[in-house]
Amino acid sequence: MKKPIFKGSGVAIVTPFIESGINYQKLEELLLFHLENETDAIVVCGTTGESSTLSEDEQKDVLEFCIGKMKGRIKMIAGTGSNNTEKAIRMTKFAETLGYDGALIVTPYYNKTTQKGLCEHYEAIAKGANIPIVLYNVPSRTGVSISLDTLKYLDKKCKNVIGIKEASGDVAFAAKIKAETDLVIYSGNDDVTLPIMAVGGSGVISVVANIFPKDVHDFCMDFQKGKFELAQKKFLSMLKVMDAMFIEVNPIPVKTAMNIMGFDVGKLRLPLYKMGEENVEKLKTALKSYGAEIK
Repeated sequence: MKKPIFKGSGVAIVTPFIESGINYQKLEELLLFHLENETDAIVVCGTTGESSTLSEDEQKDVLEFCIGKMKGRIKMIAGTGSNNTEKAIRMTKFAETLGYDGALIVTPYYNKTTQKGLCEHYEAIAKGANIPIVLYNVPSRTGVSISLDTLKYLDKKCKNVIGIKEASGDVAFAAKIKAETDLVIYSGNDDVTLPIMAVGGSGVISVVANIFPKDVHDFCMDFQKGKFELAQKKFLSMLKVMDAMFIEVNPIPVKTAMNIMGFDVGKLRLPLYKMGEENVEKLKTALKSYGAEIK
């Protein structure tokens, strides 16, 4: 296996907004919250961070702000993917110059491309920046899935392609990646974290860790220490909350949950819109059942 950027729980951190733009005071509070609660890595400007509605200048500012606060204190990963290869190269180079520990790069969305196109896309990014790269396979969001053959090619061809955030939900596919490549595997879906770790995964890039960071860190660490029954118990106790994070498209539920719990992370950016009242009640029920304090 290639060298992991981190093991355990990496949070795909939300981006807090105010009317004038990014709420940097709140963003710093969230960064420190994760540091205090033993999160193992922070992914900045990922899907959960609403990167698709950040301007390039905003994305650069957020990346620069976060690394300025956290460099050397916790592993930092920059979301630099795009369906424009040149932009992805440019942003990944930028993250490298800032000192990020790695880059998370989603498959091209909308224009999608072929498996050969994916090989060329990722190879160009890997050649363009000397930083560890984690591929991000999330076909439900992008409309394209990275095949096993493509992963095998990129694993051998690109030394700095070190891992994959596997968010297809297919644990059998994760097992095949483990069996046939040297890539580090991170679960991209909270609800299959433990099954993916059971077939050799190194942890999770998590949504639910935005609200329960210590809990996600703990069950990952328990598993890695061989405390399997304890890890299983903790993981299964969180399933209802994990499911609630996806009753509407991510990050609508997690931002709603954070506001309900008093984090005050602000609104979503269009085209994402506030959660429907019926689903808000379902979300509150799930949070209360886990013992969360509702403001």
